[in-house]
Amino acid sequence: MKKTNFEMTVGIFLIIGLLSFSYLAIKMGGVGFFEADSYRVKARFNSISGLKEGASIEIAGVKVGKVVKIDFDTDEYEAVVQLKINNGIKLQEDSIASIRTSGIIGDKYIKLTPGGAEEYLESGDEIEETESAISLEELVSKYIFEKEE
Repeated sequence: MKKTNFEMTVGIFLIIGLLSFSYLAIKMGGVGFFEADSYRVKARFNSISGLKEGASIEIAGVKVGKVVKIDFDTDEYEAVVQLKINNGIKLQEDSIASIRTSGIIGDKYIKLTPGGAEEYLESGDEIEETESAISLEELVSKYIFEKEE
């Protein structure tokens, strides 16, 4: 009788452990089975230098979505970024998408600045106003060459 209780207890702990491990693996891997409803918009940038799929999208420092896909438009020579925005967030048509860096050498993310228009973006629309990533190397080289003159 005691052996059966012990085996049952070990089995329950094993199942709980496997479920916990699976949950952590899914959360850490960025896979979302239970994500909030969302809609997609796109934005075009001249340079996305360091921005990756899965990067966060923020408004006023609050995460409101993530970067889903990054493509290259061969006709315009621009990066086309697909943004997945949470349904509760409404973006005006004149919103601005900027690529920013967390800290000095942190990860890149997209900062959205809401506009003042009365019309809102819908799924499939494009954010017209964008600010590309600032390259630290380009800034340093400009500063160095300006000082030499």
